[in-house]
Amino acid sequence: MRPWVPALHAYAYILMLFSLLFLVPTAASLWRADGSHTLYEEAMAAAFAAGALLWAATRRYRRALRPADGFLIVALTWVVSPLFAAIPLYLYRPELGYVRAYFEAVSGLTTTGATVYSGLDDFPFSLNLWRAFLHWVGGMGVVVLAVAILPLLGIGGRQVFQAESPTPLKEESLTPRVADTAKGLWLTYAGMTLLCMGAFWYGGMSIEDAVIHAFSVMGLGGFSSHDASFGYFHSLTLELIAIAFATLAGFNWATHYLALVRRSAKPYWRDPELPYYLGVLAFSSLMLAAYLTVNGAYADFWRALRDTAFHVVSIATSLGLATTDYTLWPFFAQLWLLFLSSFTACAGSTGGGIKMMRAIILYKQIYREIVRALHPNAVVPVRLRKTIIENRVVFAVLGFSFLYMVSIVSLTLVLSASGLDIVTAFSAVVACINNTGPGLGAVGPAANYGWLNEGQTLLLTFTMVLGRLEIFTFLVVLTPAFWRR
Repeated sequence: MRPWVPALHAYAYILMLFSLLFLVPTAASLWRADGSHTLYEEAMAAAFAAGALLWAATRRYRRALRPADGFLIVALTWVVSPLFAAIPLYLYRPELGYVRAYFEAVSGLTTTGATVYSGLDDFPFSLNLWRAFLHWVGGMGVVVLAVAILPLLGIGGRQVFQAESPTPLKEESLTPRVADTAKGLWLTYAGMTLLCMGAFWYGGMSIEDAVIHAFSVMGLGGFSSHDASFGYFHSLTLELIAIAFATLAGFNWATHYLALVRRSAKPYWRDPELPYYLGVLAFSSLMLAAYLTVNGAYADFWRALRDTAFHVVSIATSLGLATTDYTLWPFFAQLWLLFLSSFTACAGSTGGGIKMMRAIILYKQIYREIVRALHPNAVVPVRLRKTIIENRVVFAVLGFSFLYMVSIVSLTLVLSASGLDIVTAFSAVVACINNTGPGLGAVGPAANYGWLNEGQTLLLTFTMVLGRLEIFTFLVVLTPAFWRR
């Protein structure tokens, strides 16, 4: 028996559970009588049948999961599950081809929000709901959801949760049992999503738009039901609601959970990332508003602040919704937004990029090296508040950051060699690896990714998965040593 076969058996359960997600758009289609329910029924049948066949083929090799199994299960979830999630999209617009439908499904599940489709206003409600629902599920993680359920089937989930958890301190759990952790996070996530839906509806959205955009905002995805994205609504109230909930979604969800459980705001005060996170958002909004006003992009500072605050929060948290075409701004402002998407969201959030936690550790490590250059014998530990960060964590962050930069440069060069201009190639890679969605140039907020050829589309699909799994999880599975173990 190959040592990785039991991981396939565990994934079979996840795939069968994933097939049940199609019940949501099916119910919506039947409710609205839009005639699209057969799209989801066929996809659900295909996903469940594939999961059942995989389960039957591997049931003899069931055993307790090992740490390495988690890497394969997570990679399969983010690569194979979208193959089935893409089926309704492909059946609805077959002329665009399956590769683009797969790109859209991966973009949804990885909460990237890069789309290949136009004419979204004419899509059936159930199809737009399915796209946004993928954001919501992918935001907290299909795997974490499965971890909360698989113990009921006799399958432990700690190894899977550790491979999925997006933080450099991920071996720590909030509760003794990882299933309890996953359930607690999901209940917190679901509760805040309901609040976001209610706020959007109260602010003037239809109930359909409120549901779709709440899924998108809380998952920090970026899919909208309108080609004009969030600019369709032309509402300051709705923009403020989106800013507030996107900012909250950029927090570490463990902090939200602990605050609710303890009925106290102390977890927020004790979170070392939040002062940096909120400070970067506030400074960037004010600085860009002043810059755009001084440079004549806006005649009124407050109008500039309205647009910059929305887009700073949207891009920095990797949400990706837009109210205006910011590629018309001076190039410095565009690059600043793209730069923010690389590090601003907190560890343990539904956002992308290297996360604020790693950025803080990098900053403190640089400061430590400067002090050591002046005082070679000084002992200068890296601290987060009063906690000393072990060197092994610092080294892991340095390694991840180097690999992150190498990935961006390498993928940009490949896209550029395929014929894209450097601004479009670079921004597309950064937007996809940070799971942000819109980039600059020909993939800006006023455009989409549908014009790319299939090779470029597949490369950016790989980039989205690479970013969502924070590089190491995915690359471990690609190493020959993993399969020889």
